[in-house]
Amino acid sequence: MTAKSSACHPIFIWLRVAPTKGESGLHILVIEDEPRIRAFLGRALEAEGFAVDGAADGLEGLRRALEHPYDLVVLDLLLPRVDGLTVLRELTRRCPGTPVVVVSARSDLATKLRGFELGACDYVPKPFACDELVARVRVRLQARSGGGAVLHAGGMSLDLTAREVTVKGRATALSDREFRVLRYLIEHAGEVVSRESILSAVWGYYFDPRSNVVDVCVRRLRRKLGTDASIETVRHAGYRISAA
Repeated sequence: MTAKSSACHPIFIWLRVAPTKGESGLHILVIEDEPRIRAFLGRALEAEGFAVDGAADGLEGLRRALEHPYDLVVLDLLLPRVDGLTVLRELTRRCPGTPVVVVSARSDLATKLRGFELGACDYVPKPFACDELVARVRVRLQARSGGGAVLHAGGMSLDLTAREVTVKGRATALSDREFRVLRYLIEHAGEVVSRESILSAVWGYYFDPRSNVVDVCVRRLRRKLGTDASIETVRHAGYRISAA
């Protein structure tokens, strides 16, 4: 999935006045003038538990960043009103310590080097895989997040930092999709979760309703975790994990 794909259908645009506390307690600002990309990135990051705000131009993005403390900024360079490199320079000067991940179609070496010189902690060229960007953001925030968060349900303990699940003392590493599906199910433990809601929360865009990607991922989880971890199939409805 690339940033310009026609499959990225935004549900809404992030226009909060001030950041609200996310599940992880971390706030991210996405400064991107393309509404579809901004919305898609926002949904993907919110699925990871972050609170996300968006800005459609450099001036608005800089204003938000200076008015409210953010844990990380995702910054495009080709922005109206104030260009991204100017925003980056001002963020580095006035918000020292705030990591900035540049996401830009300007992928030439000179621009990349200039971005790093101005304080960017990472540089992701467009088009990009959303999973890769989320992984890079997670790495940059890992130290700041404090780690140690663990979710419990259905006889499982899911470590959000190590991204592994423990069942009866046996720890199992998960792929990114497996981790996100299992996390979503555990966060909704005791509830019946539809395949459509999992698609929207984990994949971040809409598949054909007949797609079996969720079922395939759940089958992989069941093979990895064994019978001691109960992921129940609710016929014609979806999946459920016991809250116990």
